[in-house]
Amino acid sequence: MTRRLALVIQYEGSKFCGWQNQKDLVSIQSTLEEKIAELDPIRPVKLVAAGRTDAGVHASGQVVHFDSLGPIPTEKWPSALNGRLPNSIKVLEAVEVPSDWHACYSAKYRRYRYSIFNGCHPNLFLQQISWHKYRFRLDENLMQQALKDLVGYHDFAAFQKAGSNRNHSCTSVQEVSVSRNGDIISIEIQASGFLYGMVRLLVGQLVAVGEKRLTIEEFKTRWRRGLRSEVKEAAPSCGLCLIRVGYEKRIFSRSKSFDTFPSFSLSIFDSPKEALFFED
Repeated sequence: MTRRLALVIQYEGSKFCGWQNQKDLVSIQSTLEEKIAELDPIRPVKLVAAGRTDAGVHASGQVVHFDSLGPIPTEKWPSALNGRLPNSIKVLEAVEVPSDWHACYSAKYRRYRYSIFNGCHPNLFLQQISWHKYRFRLDENLMQQALKDLVGYHDFAAFQKAGSNRNHSCTSVQEVSVSRNGDIISIEIQASGFLYGMVRLLVGQLVAVGEKRLTIEEFKTRWRRGLRSEVKEAAPSCGLCLIRVGYEKRIFSRSKSFDTFPSFSLSIFDSPKEALFFED
């Protein structure tokens, strides 16, 4: 009998063209589908994800589903796939779900974290998972103030890249936060769904607020009036990670699906002289 299986997966997205299959390019979807096909008799494999991440974007809690006819026990799928997948993709857990359960349409929210490394000097171990902003010390309090009015159902046309196939630009933002831990600034946004390029455009504007190049009122005016032409700065993909997908009933163990993206804390200044590396 056909079973529907759900997987929670991680991937380091820098070497992929994004989640979705693209001709002549290597995607996370095509890589996973190829390995599932080696283990299951259903052809072709159709893998559905909770969120279609862009090129270079990472995930620590992406959720996917597919239908299986094979004899492999559900709990054995992670080890069977991990032995075939590249080191940049890991399956954390597999569960059997009802046949009408859908990784995308059953989701109640997606949660993204954007990481900014605000230290003075480059850090080799952070360059793949964060945006290095070193010229100014960002004001995380101003950034948090700018975000507070985003919660709720709004039109976010100002933060939608061209090329979207959505018929509207409205979504419901459930939570937003900005926090600093040493010289790592984390921006977290949870919403029912995200527009194409939404988080990276939003972060680009927040950084302008944190550097005091853009006032909070200017930031609010741009998104409330849908002034897409004035939103010209997008944060790079390397700092963005899909950390969690929420459903009405939790189907995965908390330790493998809630927040497996590592947290970092680094000292901003080794000595008072280090402050000179930031411009006023």
